[in-house]
Amino acid sequence: MDTATISTLWSLRPAGEHAALRRVAQGAGFRLRVLPLQRLVARPDAARLAAALAAPIRLYTSPAAVRFAAFQAAGGLCREGLDLAVGSGTAAALRRAGVADTRSPARMDSEGVLAMTELQSVGGLALGVVTAPGGRGLLVPALRERGAEVRAAEVYQRTDLRGGARRLAAFADDPGAVLVASSAEAFGRLEALLPDASSVRGRALRVRPVVVSSPRLAALAAHAGFVRVVVAEGPTPAALVAAASRAPNVQ
Repeated sequence: MDTATISTLWSLRPAGEHAALRRVAQGAGFRLRVLPLQRLVARPDAARLAAALAAPIRLYTSPAAVRFAAFQAAGGLCREGLDLAVGSGTAAALRRAGVADTRSPARMDSEGVLAMTELQSVGGLALGVVTAPGGRGLLVPALRERGAEVRAAEVYQRTDLRGGARRLAAFADDPGAVLVASSAEAFGRLEALLPDASSVRGRALRVRPVVVSSPRLAALAAHAGFVRVVVAEGPTPAALVAAASRAPNVQ
């Protein structure tokens, strides 16, 4: 890739959640601009969080879940038992929160989590899931089907930001832009703001390269009409930036 042609990554991550991606992007020679259509806000429920943290097995579904739980939990996150993370970024967040022994799957999605050895025989066990509303809704039902007593604590949620159309126009006006997306919720918000595909602006937006973190997001991007979609090996900043380096040039 010629980074003189494609030099700017536009991140769909929520407001305030770009620091790690910015560091990796700049290290690879890209600029990073943000296209935040949402922000994360706390959703405190002390009783539910306490119940989840008291379970002998705890599963955290994102770095943000760790961060919000650590802020809300009396006494921090360190407990007796087993702490699982949906991926390496979440595991790193747990370590930063003082939880030294964490385990995460190589495949950083719901299927990867459900394939973990630690979750194969959970019948009759209490299992805390620290998470947010939305997502695919796959983990909790699957764990309950295995007989686990799932104690879900939704410690934050996404809220839409105003000004999305203006931010999208700035992205459309950047001829070297590559969109980077790792959240289906954020991508759904983007799709709702896209101009009609038959319009000049709508066509221009849909030929911008898009880097996504999973085949599921690639399908959403294709459904929205994007024609230059690159699938990263995972949702980590390193994987997303590596995939961006393979993005097709914009002429």
